[in-house]
Amino acid sequence: MKALIIVLVLVVLVLLLALAMSVKIVKQYEQGVLFRLGRVRGSKKPGLTLIVPIVDVLHRISMRIVTMPIQSQGIITRDNVSVDVSAVAYFRVVDAVKSVVAIENVYAAIDQIAQTTLRKVVGQHTLDETLSETDTINLGIREILDVTTVEWGVEVTLVELKDIQLPESMKRAMARQAEAEREKRAKIINAQGESLAAAALGDASDIMMEHPLALQLRNLQSLVEIGVDKNTTVVFPAPLMSTIGELGSFLARETAAATPLTPPVPVVGLDKAKAGTALPLIKQPTHPLPAQEAAVNGGRAVPQR
Repeated sequence: MKALIIVLVLVVLVLLLALAMSVKIVKQYEQGVLFRLGRVRGSKKPGLTLIVPIVDVLHRISMRIVTMPIQSQGIITRDNVSVDVSAVAYFRVVDAVKSVVAIENVYAAIDQIAQTTLRKVVGQHTLDETLSETDTINLGIREILDVTTVEWGVEVTLVELKDIQLPESMKRAMARQAEAEREKRAKIINAQGESLAAAALGDASDIMMEHPLALQLRNLQSLVEIGVDKNTTVVFPAPLMSTIGELGSFLARETAAATPLTPPVPVVGLDKAKAGTALPLIKQPTHPLPAQEAAVNGGRAVPQR
């Protein structure tokens, strides 16, 4: 009786163990590939799946997007510049059966093919293209990987260049090139500004030729600007000095024209001697006249020096 009980207990334990081995759970982001006696029986969807213990084998394949970093590769560009380029690839399994049957280790295979493709594509571009046309390089790498990995049931969704390391000598050369480019732009902008300023000065000179007083006002404005910093030196432009002289001459002429001439008043009842004394005295010249000098020198005038 005891032996029968032991046998029943063992049978129950075997049944429970077989039931535990036959029940498989496939998660939502996974897909199962069922092998029965070494042959593919199909794929299993997420949820509870029953298999035959020992006879069936279930492989769970993740269908999520996988991020795979591509280690730095020493690459020589088309213009013979050595650079170190690293990238990152994003892929996912779209056919679980192919990813298990067509290749042994899909992750290692994609890693290796991504490295070789990166070296191949970057080597076809120059350094300037590698630095500026990263989108084109990323697209070229992804297209090559898609052609290769479609037979493995894998889809490459995105490839991005992550880092580009340049030699120190190349960095210095690029820095000098960038500095020279900026200096060129600065000189061009300065020349354009000088051209515009010259054109504006030409227009201003035409206006000042039509209105001479504008030039004098500009000179006065320049004097005001010079005297802002408490300078002890005063600068008078030559045109301003001539204008001041002309202004003084004009005022003298106007004053002389405005002063009336007073004729001599005759004195009635005086004789000629007294009348002569009544007239205003005329100052005699201190130097002899040329005619007097000629009489003294025998009728020949001697020029004065």
